[in-house]
Amino acid sequence: MFGENLKRLRKQKGLSQEELAERLHVVRQTISKWEQGRSVPDADLLIRIAEIFEVPVSTLLGDAVEVSNGTDLVAEKLEQLNLILAERNRRSRMIWKVVGVTLISIAVLTVLGIITALIGLVAYTTVQSTTAEKTEVLVEPVEVEHPVPYELEALEEDLVFIE
Repeated sequence: MFGENLKRLRKQKGLSQEELAERLHVVRQTISKWEQGRSVPDADLLIRIAEIFEVPVSTLLGDAVEVSNGTDLVAEKLEQLNLILAERNRRSRMIWKVVGVTLISIAVLTVLGIITALIGLVAYTTVQSTTAEKTEVLVEPVEVEHPVPYELEALEEDLVFIE
């Protein structure tokens, strides 16, 4: 009886299960279980539900709730609109999450690229300075004991010309 009364009152107010769950700070599945008669709320929640629907707790627990046809149609339309809005809100949150993750990924990749470039620059600078030191050692001038022209004269004397 409680489940049926809860469902009728909720529809009369034009609330979806999700909206009622938010007001009571429970999950939507809890409202569904109450309406199906698989569980019941505790006393504090019963009082809060009665306040939301502006009915006595006894009405929730057993007195039949009369439904008028005019308000039932309006309540159904309101429930449909609320479901559509709830779906849009979920999609919007999902999109913002994806955008946030994408921006964070881009930022991380940028930082990693900068770090990699700096490491490459340090390695290049180190190789260049090491190469310059080795080049300096190899390019040191070598002292020659005899100039080249004197050596050529000595070679000419040793040559025998055949006629």
